[in-house]
Amino acid sequence: MLDYVKKFERIIVMSLIVMMSAVVFLSAVELGWIIIKDITTPPVVLLEIDELLEIFGIFLLVLIGIELLEMIKVYLVDNVVHVEVVFMVAIIAVGRKVVVLDVKDLPSLTLIGISAIILALSLGYYLIKRNKT
Repeated sequence: MLDYVKKFERIIVMSLIVMMSAVVFLSAVELGWIIIKDITTPPVVLLEIDELLEIFGIFLLVLIGIELLEMIKVYLVDNVVHVEVVFMVAIIAVGRKVVVLDVKDLPSLTLIGISAIILALSLGYYLIKRNKT
């Protein structure tokens, strides 16, 4: 029975790798298309702030997808979820949110909460890296 569960788990992980690869590829193509579209529309080669924020947000989203794909591959090989990779994905995700966030419309308590999340993730990542070496 345990062999069937392991085979089932392996099939699920392999299908996750295929699906995540497709999502990362399509996201990268979408990012390329948006960059080309924004550069070729007048004024040519000049990007406005909202276009830059959109590009940075999608770029960081592609990085999150790559990190998730790496986490799935590591799980396939080691059968262990590495906490360091999870922290890295979380840090990139929060960083993406901060980059695309319009702080003018947010209450100060929300900004304090976001900064607390950033500090907690940074401290956790530091402690994991320090403990690993």
